[in-house]
Amino acid sequence: MIDYGIKDRVIYITGGGSGIGRAIALLAARGGARVAVADAVAERAAEVAAELRDLGVQAMGETLDVRDAQACDAVVARIEDKLGPLDGMVACAGISPPSAATAMSDEVWSRCLDVNLTGMFRSVRPVGQGMVKRKRGAIVTIASVDGLGGHAGRAHYSASKHGVIGLTRALAIEWGRHGVRINAVAPGVVDTPLVRANIPPDHLQYAMIDRVPMGRLSSAAEQAGPTLFLLSDAASFVTGSVMTVDGGTSAGFFTRWNGADLGSRALLEAGAYGEPE
Repeated sequence: MIDYGIKDRVIYITGGGSGIGRAIALLAARGGARVAVADAVAERAAEVAAELRDLGVQAMGETLDVRDAQACDAVVARIEDKLGPLDGMVACAGISPPSAATAMSDEVWSRCLDVNLTGMFRSVRPVGQGMVKRKRGAIVTIASVDGLGGHAGRAHYSASKHGVIGLTRALAIEWGRHGVRINAVAPGVVDTPLVRANIPPDHLQYAMIDRVPMGRLSSAAEQAGPTLFLLSDAASFVTGSVMTVDGGTSAGFFTRWNGADLGSRALLEAGAYGEPE
């Protein structure tokens, strides 16, 4: 296992009860960090905190709706009272309910923006306040490749993730002189039971995976390593950046067959490309 140099550091993860957040929490705990996870679902937060304690580290679970500013402030206060001042934070809480734009209600639009963007600001703000005072700290926001381009059926989600990237860059400029770094990770499609259950298999294979040069989806664990790198001292001069962790999906515009050049008649006639693996 890579040593990220986070032993005994205090790391706080919102949306830590499942998926990418849980994977980050587990990797941080294996590195010896003291970890606090917050999630909108109390049972998930408690279960992950128990998993972390089983790894031999101090851990706590908190129930949190990131739309509630007072609750966000209170959770940070409880974490720092129990585990110590925060060294790192990962803002991972988010939702992505699909809806065609023409049929999208104001309620659906607002809830997505309130959780993914306003909620992210409200959860990051009290962490940043403490870090600015202490003149140190690192934060990672979880954005998306949908924050770099559009996505049909997810206008609200894409707008929110574009906003996350803008927020991240603005805070990097504002907080950099205080010794506080903030960066974004932009995952591609992550292979989860929810994805498998809600995306038709043909679309998953022939649209999504087909356009990934590496020819597969990411695991949640593959998002955790780059995130901890950005929290670590190895990234001490990295701030305001957006790290795409998408298997090359956003590297170009004409990807098919996992990066095959299907536009070259000469290469096709020469047999340079077979069926994708």
